[in-house]
Amino acid sequence: MSPFFRQRCVLVAALLPAAASAHVASAEATPRLGWGAEPWVVACLALSLLLYGAGTARLWPRQVLGRRAMLGRAGWFAAGWLAMAAALASPLDPAGGMMFAAHMVQHELLMIVAAPLLVLGQPFGPWMWALPGRVRGALGRAVHWRPWQAVWRTITAPLPAWLIHFAGLWVWHAPPLFQLALRSDTVHAWQHASFLFPALLFWWAVLGARGPRLGPALVYLFTTMMHTGALGALFAMSDNVWYPAYGDAPLAFGLTPLEDQQLGGLIMWVPGGLAYVIAGLVLCLRWLGPVKNTWTGSSHPNPGRS
Repeated sequence: MSPFFRQRCVLVAALLPAAASAHVASAEATPRLGWGAEPWVVACLALSLLLYGAGTARLWPRQVLGRRAMLGRAGWFAAGWLAMAAALASPLDPAGGMMFAAHMVQHELLMIVAAPLLVLGQPFGPWMWALPGRVRGALGRAVHWRPWQAVWRTITAPLPAWLIHFAGLWVWHAPPLFQLALRSDTVHAWQHASFLFPALLFWWAVLGARGPRLGPALVYLFTTMMHTGALGALFAMSDNVWYPAYGDAPLAFGLTPLEDQQLGGLIMWVPGGLAYVIAGLVLCLRWLGPVKNTWTGSSHPNPGRS
C-alpha cells in the first residue's frame, strides 16, 4: 500500500468508536474516541427531534392532500438531524480536538450536509404545532412583529446571507480564534454555532430561490464554492502548520501535523466543492423545469423561464 493511500485511510480508522475523550491530545496518548456530547448539546438534539415528531403528528390529520410532501420533508429533516448528530455527538467530535482533518469533516457535515437538509425539512411549522395553543399564538404574533420581520427579511436575503456565511467561515479559521476554540469548550461551542447558523441562513436563501432569483442564487453558490475552495487550497498547499495548538497529536494517527493540515484542506477543497456543484445542478434543473410546490406536491410553470 502506498504511503499516500495509507495516510488517507488513517482518518477512517481514527473515527472508529472507543471510549470518551476531550480536546487536544498528546502524541504519546492513546486516542480514545467515543460517542456522546455535552448534556446541553444532547438536550438540544433530542428536543428538536421530539418537537418535530410531535408537530408532524399533530399536523398529519390536517394535511390530507399534502401528506406525501410532509413525509418528504420529514425525511429531509431526519437526514439533516442525523448529520448534525454525527458532527456533534459521534467520535468525530473528540477526534476534531486531535486532528485538523477530523475537525474539518465535522465542520463540513454541519455546513454542507446538515444545514441544507434541515432547510429542506422546513422544521419551523412542525416545531410550532408541537407547542401548546397559547404558546403557539404568542410566538406567531412575535414572528409577525414588523421589526422582527424586517430583520428576518434582511438576514435571509441572498447577499446578506452570503456575507454572513463568508465572514463566519474565514474569521473562525484565523489561527488565534481557531486555536482558542481548541482550548475552550465555550469558544468551541460558539465556533460551531457560527458555522451552522450562517450556513442555515445561506441555504435558506439559496434553496428558497424561485423564478428570477434562481440566477443570483447560482452566482452565490459558485462564489461560495470558490472562496471555500480557496481556503481549502491554502491549507492543502501550505508548507507551514497554521494551528500549533494541535501539537503532535496527529502523530498518534500516523500523520505529521503538516500532513494532517493538508488532508483537512483537501477535504474542504474537493468534497466540499462537490456539494456546491450538486446544489447548483439541482437549481439549474429547477430553473429549466416546472417548479414543484414542496407543501402541496403540485407543479406549475417556472416564471423564470423564457
